[in-house]
Amino acid sequence: MSDSGVGEEIGAQGARARALAVLRVRSRAAAVALLPAAAAVVLLVGGATGRLTGGSWDAARWAVTGVAVAVLLCAAAVAAVITRARPALSPTVEIAERSAPDLYRLVRDLADRLNVPAPSSIALTPDCDSWLEDRTHPAHARADAPRTSGASSAAPVLVIGSPFLWWMRVAELRAVLAPVVAGTGPAAHPDIAAARRFVRGLDAAVALAGRRDLGLIRRAALGPVGRIARLMLRACAEHAALMERGVASAASERAQGVDYGLRIVAQEQVGLAYAGWDRLLTRVALPAWRMGRWPSRLDVGVVSALTELSRRDRLAEGFTSRLGERPACDLLEEPGAVDEAASLLAARLFHGGPAVSGPDWSPVDWQQYPEEVVDRKWRTEAARLHRVLDDMGVRRSARPGDWTPGDPAGGAVSGPTLDRVMAHLAGQGEEAGDLLAAGISAEVAREEAETPPPASATSHTPPSTATGATAPATLDTTGDALALRGTDPLPLFPLMPPRTGRELLADHVTAMVCCAAVDTAGAAPGLDWLDGPALLMDGKRRTDLAGGVLSLVEDGDGEPLRMWLASTGVRPEKPVRLV
Repeated sequence: MSDSGVGEEIGAQGARARALAVLRVRSRAAAVALLPAAAAVVLLVGGATGRLTGGSWDAARWAVTGVAVAVLLCAAAVAAVITRARPALSPTVEIAERSAPDLYRLVRDLADRLNVPAPSSIALTPDCDSWLEDRTHPAHARADAPRTSGASSAAPVLVIGSPFLWWMRVAELRAVLAPVVAGTGPAAHPDIAAARRFVRGLDAAVALAGRRDLGLIRRAALGPVGRIARLMLRACAEHAALMERGVASAASERAQGVDYGLRIVAQEQVGLAYAGWDRLLTRVALPAWRMGRWPSRLDVGVVSALTELSRRDRLAEGFTSRLGERPACDLLEEPGAVDEAASLLAARLFHGGPAVSGPDWSPVDWQQYPEEVVDRKWRTEAARLHRVLDDMGVRRSARPGDWTPGDPAGGAVSGPTLDRVMAHLAGQGEEAGDLLAAGISAEVAREEAETPPPASATSHTPPSTATGATAPATLDTTGDALALRGTDPLPLFPLMPPRTGRELLADHVTAMVCCAAVDTAGAAPGLDWLDGPALLMDGKRRTDLAGGVLSLVEDGDGEPLRMWLASTGVRPEKPVRLV
C-alpha cells in the first residue's frame, strides 16, 4: 500500500472511531433515560410475584414509576425536538443538472477517478470556499426537492464558491474540487453519517431553544430541552471535531493522485480570488448596497478586479495569461442568470437586502455604475454634509457670480459650495471638525433608524425573477436552501465595522470635492475595480485627492486642498448640484 493509501486508511479509521464515540454519547443518554424505567419494572415485577411487598415497597414502587414516566416523557420530548428541529443550511443557489450538464459531468468524472459516490447535486455560494453539505435531515425533506438522476439521494450536496467558477479555469476548478468531492466517501459510512446527523440535530435543538421570537410558553417548554441538548453537545463536541478532522485527512489523502501538481498552482488562485472578492465586496458592492442598488454581475466583476490586481501586483505576473484558457463558468448553460442569482444572494447575506427588487432595491449594471451609484453617492453625501452645516447655523455663501448648473441667471445665488465647507473646517479649529463629524454621524444614524427593515428579506422568491424577468428554464430554484428556511431571516455577515465620525467626515468632504470637480472642471465619476468609486479627470483616475482632504479634516489645514483645486481647475466658490 502506498504512503497516501496508508494515510487515508489511518484518517478513515480515526474518523470512524470518533464517530462511534459520538454515538456512545447518544447511547449513554438513552441508557440514563431508561434507568428509572428499568428500576420501575423491577419493582413492579417484584410486587406482582409477591417478593417485594409491604408499605415501603409500595411507596417506592409508585415513586419510582412516577419518576420513570416523567423521565421517559422528557426523553421523548428531547428526541422529538432533536429529530424535528431543522439544522442550519447554507443559503445557496441551487444548480440543476439541466442548467450545468458539463459541470455535473466534471464532478461525476472526478468522483469516478476517486472511487467515491458522486454528490447528489451542486449549489453555489457567494463566497470563496467549497464544501459538502448534508441535506438529508428529515426536517429538510420536501416533496418538490430536486432529484438528480444517477445520484444517491443520501449523498451530500457539493457547494462551490461562485467566484471560483468565473476566475478559475476548468482544470484548476477540477483540481480544487478533488479533495472536496473525495469527502463523499467517508460521508457514506453509516457510523459517520449517523454521528453527523446526531450532532446536527443537537445543534439545531440548541438553536431552536435559544430563539427569541418564540412565545413565552414555547420558550419555557423548550428551555429544559435546550439545556439537555447543550449538555450532550458539549459531551461529544471534541469527538465530532476530531471525526471531521479525520474525514478531511482521509479525503485529502485520497485526492493526492488527482491533479496534484495542478492543485498546488490552483491553490494560489484560491488566495488571489479571495483577495479580489473581498475588495470587490467592500469597495465596490457595499457603496451600491447602501444606496439601495445591487450590482447584478458580481462574479463578472471579480474577474475584472482580479485582472487588475494581477496587473498591479508583481507577485501575480503571468496570471492573466490564464485568461486565454476555458473559464469554469463555461460549464454553465446560462452563466448570466446564475451570476445574477448569486449576486442577489450576496447582497442579502452581507448587507441584509430584500429578496426581490423594488423602488428602493434595484439591480445595476456595471456600465451604469458610475452614473447611478458613484455620482449619486457623492451628491447624497454632499447634501447630507450641507444639511448638517445648516443645522449647525453655518451660513451659506452668497456672492455675485455664483451659479447653479443649468440655471442661466448670473446674479447672486445662495447655494451649496465647497468654499463653505473648507472655510468652516479651516477657520474654527479642531473643535469644528469634531462637531461636524458628530453631526454627520447622528444624521447617518437617524437615516438608518428611519429606514424600515426590508420585510421582503424574510420571504423567498427565485433569484432569477428578482428583476422582473422570466425565470430561465434551466435555472432550478425549487431546491434552493433559501426556500427551505421558510420565513426565517437570513444570517448577516457584515463586511466592514462601523465607520468613525472622522472617517464619515472625510468621506463627505471627498464627495463634496468630487461634486465640485464634476460640475466645475469637467470631471466624471468612474469605477476602479479594486478601490470602488473613482474621480476621472481627462479620462484618468485621480489618486492624489486623499492627502488634501485629510489635512483639512484632521488638522484644519486647507492649503494642500486649495493647491490641488487650483492645479485641477476646480472652482470651490461655485455652487454644486445636490440630490
